[in-house]
Amino acid sequence: MLKDKNIVIGVTGGIAAYKAADVVSRLKKLGANVYVIMTKHAVEFVGPLTFQSISQNYVVTEMFEDPKTWDVEHIALAKRADLFLIVPATANIVGKIAGGIADDMLTTTVMATEAPVFLALAMNTKMYENPIFKDNVNKLVHYGYHIIEPGSGRLACGDVGAGKLEDPESIVSEVIRYFTRSQKLKGKKILVTAGPTQEPIDPVRYISNRSSGKMGYAIATEALKEGAEVVLISGPTNLTPPAGVVYIGVTTTKEMFDAVMAQSDADVIIKAAAPSDYRPEHAEIEKIKKNDDPVVLKMVKNPDILRTLGDQKHKQFLVGFAAETQNLEAYALKKLDEKNLDMIVANNVKTEGAGFDVDTNIVTIFEKNGRSTSYDCMNKSEVAKIIIDKVIEYHQI
Repeated sequence: MLKDKNIVIGVTGGIAAYKAADVVSRLKKLGANVYVIMTKHAVEFVGPLTFQSISQNYVVTEMFEDPKTWDVEHIALAKRADLFLIVPATANIVGKIAGGIADDMLTTTVMATEAPVFLALAMNTKMYENPIFKDNVNKLVHYGYHIIEPGSGRLACGDVGAGKLEDPESIVSEVIRYFTRSQKLKGKKILVTAGPTQEPIDPVRYISNRSSGKMGYAIATEALKEGAEVVLISGPTNLTPPAGVVYIGVTTTKEMFDAVMAQSDADVIIKAAAPSDYRPEHAEIEKIKKNDDPVVLKMVKNPDILRTLGDQKHKQFLVGFAAETQNLEAYALKKLDEKNLDMIVANNVKTEGAGFDVDTNIVTIFEKNGRSTSYDCMNKSEVAKIIIDKVIEYHQI
């Protein structure tokens, strides 16, 4: 399956370093040529001889050790790689790569390679949740790096939460997925909407919601991986658009409506955004000053983007989202029918792990053919893969 593929594995100094040996073993059994680079902290956890025995190749541990070939070692490995995988990818290595630091063999080789780089994240929960780390990850995603998100569970430090290295089997599956991508969306235009909208009350205040845009951005990333031309229309978020999308930033629902209608010739439209249903009838020109009198806002309806798309739909495959707090199935099925959708992704935002502004989701997907499938809590990138796979399957692309 991976016969003659050259895969460079970077092993860093995390307690999960021992699991990298299993990853190397699995890749070798699939026919890959595996070359391992270890940081000086990684060798404190696992000896280089372990990886040398499994990979059947010399393991590089030092930048300035005696060369084993006449090639410049880091350039030779960088050129040889068909894929670069760092496992575990600690907060330290992510920060160094994001900052352009190349001060050891691993970071220097990553800087020099043109191969796709996969980072299998693993660290303490609080480190994983640190906003500085999140910014570093978003920066790397923007530059085209592939992120293998960690799982949740009891960590080596005793904490319970996100940060546990994904299972070696799943990590290898990501590698296989990359080399066996169908590219079934190649030549197809996919329109994805993401994030909230903001409806001004005055120059200072606005009405919005808690949507982070993470689900829509993850879907855009997965569509890109399948070779699609992706247009991402997004309300205000703190996210960096994936490298390769056509990005259109909007603020209000009316602006999103206009942008979507201008791109509605897409083959597939996935409406993951959460636009405001209502807006203040009048936005004050000056800031409303506080006094003892109550402030009454008269609200008017915004244009219904999804209904309009459903009404004018011809051959497009149309996917909607339903963020509910009760009667999930009933409301989702009603929306599926009334808005002429092919598929709707529904979640109860009151359920822990499925709400706004988190990295996970718990969804049920209802399809026009009557089939429905419920999924356990998983990272939004995994949900995005499922959605894109279903789009491919049912649109028969």
